[in-house]
Amino acid sequence: MDPRPEVATALLEVRSLKVHFPVRRGPFARVRGYVKAVDGVSLRIEKGETLGLVGESGSGKTTLARTTVLLNEPTQGSIFFEGQDLNQLSKVDQRRIRRKLQMIFQDPYGSLDPRFKVGDILAEGLEIHKLARDDAEKRKRVAELLGFVGLDPDFGERYPHEFSGGQRQRIGIARALAVEPRLIVCDEPVSALDVSVQAQMINLLQELQGSRGVAYLFIAHDIAVVGHISRRIAVMYLGRIVELGGSRQVIDAPLHPYTQALISAVPVIDPASKRSRIALAGEPPSPIQPPSGCPFHPRCPRAEKPRCEGEVPQLREVRAGHWAACHFAEAGR
Repeated sequence: MDPRPEVATALLEVRSLKVHFPVRRGPFARVRGYVKAVDGVSLRIEKGETLGLVGESGSGKTTLARTTVLLNEPTQGSIFFEGQDLNQLSKVDQRRIRRKLQMIFQDPYGSLDPRFKVGDILAEGLEIHKLARDDAEKRKRVAELLGFVGLDPDFGERYPHEFSGGQRQRIGIARALAVEPRLIVCDEPVSALDVSVQAQMINLLQELQGSRGVAYLFIAHDIAVVGHISRRIAVMYLGRIVELGGSRQVIDAPLHPYTQALISAVPVIDPASKRSRIALAGEPPSPIQPPSGCPFHPRCPRAEKPRCEGEVPQLREVRAGHWAACHFAEAGR
């Protein structure tokens, strides 16, 4: 269940969520197994906060993101938004709620339809949700959105191919903002951009959060980037949350060996600083056949038999507000 104390209704609450995709093989396309992309995730996001989500490629981050905004069907578990169980809503009500749940995609080149002008792309949400009374108000709103993200209002007459990657991602942010969402899921929104442009995008997201009060689920594989923008960080491995806590708690004093390995790989600017690199053995296991016991034990430098191989560690509060799914986290090892 929710690894945080009971508080007033969260903006978003995910409870024991599982998303399993069938694997079909053979001439009759029979189901031979399941990809356990998300395997029992619980988390919550408060109004106006940023929760960072980190993990290697294949850990289930994007599947969790898409399921949160109703682009994937959950196999099990619940998603509550403003106290409403999204799985129990009709398609009409889900469409109404979807206006408040938007997503910024990783690829600024592939996420914008090249056949439409930028103004038409931004106006689409206004038309679907009837947020503009007439064409004049729609054009005014598009110009305002472009201005919000630091682009010339006249850019609405151009096509996506006429812009740089950073400019296209600003357009993607403007599109997400068009329908006045309460939560934006940012699925690695800066990973395809140059480092200098990444900093511009992060600063822009923080400015928009300050002025508009929007909450973010910010997904990335770079824990340093996530730590800069997030109030709390959740670390995901093989479909599960293995650590959760305040950004400084997780980065300065990580409890889980996987988190420690991620942080050890972050480059250090100060050459006088000493940080030992933790090398993980092998590749992440297949989500079709995850390991028994702790999913991290085949790569963990601290794994002990038979406990780690046979017993699944539960996400538990080891320190105040700091949770970890490791049998030995409390020992400070």
